[in-house]
Amino acid sequence: MRIDLGWRLDPTVTFLNHGSYGACPAPVLAAQGTLRDRLEAEPVRFLSHELPDRLDAARLAVALFLGADPDGLAFVPNATTGVNTVLQSLRFQPGDELLTNDHEYNATINAMRAVAARDGARVVVVPLPFPIAGPAEALEAILAAVTSRTRLVVVSQITSPTALILPVAELVAELDRRGIDTLVDGAHAPGMVPVDLDRLGAAYWTGNGHKWLCGPKGTGMLWVRADRRASIHPLVVSHGANEPLAGRTRFRHEFDWTGTVDPTGYLVLPEAIAWMAAAAPEGGGWPALMAANHALALAGRDWVAAALGVAPPAPDAMLGSMAALPLPMVPDEVAGEVLARALATEDGIQVPIVTWPVPAALRDGIAPRILVRVSAQRYNEPADYERLADALTRRLRPS
Repeated sequence: MRIDLGWRLDPTVTFLNHGSYGACPAPVLAAQGTLRDRLEAEPVRFLSHELPDRLDAARLAVALFLGADPDGLAFVPNATTGVNTVLQSLRFQPGDELLTNDHEYNATINAMRAVAARDGARVVVVPLPFPIAGPAEALEAILAAVTSRTRLVVVSQITSPTALILPVAELVAELDRRGIDTLVDGAHAPGMVPVDLDRLGAAYWTGNGHKWLCGPKGTGMLWVRADRRASIHPLVVSHGANEPLAGRTRFRHEFDWTGTVDPTGYLVLPEAIAWMAAAAPEGGGWPALMAANHALALAGRDWVAAALGVAPPAPDAMLGSMAALPLPMVPDEVAGEVLARALATEDGIQVPIVTWPVPAALRDGIAPRILVRVSAQRYNEPADYERLADALTRRLRPS
């Protein structure tokens, strides 16, 4: 693996798992360190007096990147918090249905089940095909499961276990036409694919800054459409609930201060956006960066698929900077964990071996499958995937 001077990744490890926690460039971490020094030099001045304006500036930069009205954007620690914030703010009636699908994130489905249990509603998990021929199959399957009792649809912009880009724009538009709100889990979207939240028009959207934006860990964002903001509140109620508005909205007051935290990660997200744009090939900015990562992810997928004799389960257009492949092995979660551990500790390859569907989406009589999910970022090169292909072939197809 090629480690450029901008990254702190261990050069002895072939890191093909950017999709889990990302990786933050050293210059961005240095900028965060400078802000932390300022915070610790005078905590009261920084947190009580400087922070609101600093948050506004960071929020504006992130909103511009996401094509979003900044008044609807709030910083949260991660997309899981964003999902829970929306779900815990909403109220449902007995018999209401919360709809999702079996490519969703395990934590998201858990959060949905908790809220459904609280209100006497139920979670409907619709199966999506995998292998999948195209986005129309996903759209049709989800819409076919909508009923008169569907109150909210939760869908990933890019699925975590299977790395599929789902047709969220078409889905949001059709659901909105039927009077149904959509919560889009965009955990992987910022920095992997273009995002235009105002155009998307979903009632709720949440994403991460620590993944493909390459910001510090613990940085995410929640966006709420203007007509839904009054009903969404942070998980922690603090001073903002009754603070005088003084030209700011209640939504802003409530989310900008939920207690004492280190806000410096949020404040350097603009630096992460700028640094990654500058790291793009041939000075092409974010479009060139996304295209390069996409091309490398496809090449890596194809290399591993050929070595294992498996067919790619999704068309190229449904993939971004990640790709998942089924492994020719017994669908045993423990065996998958053993394989991942051996790759990491013996082969020096960090790559996720995942079970799909996730435990929260499993149905009776359906055996899970074991997948390998590869990521592509600027620090990766083709030899990384060749190394993975050789290791998997050696472990799964011994001579």
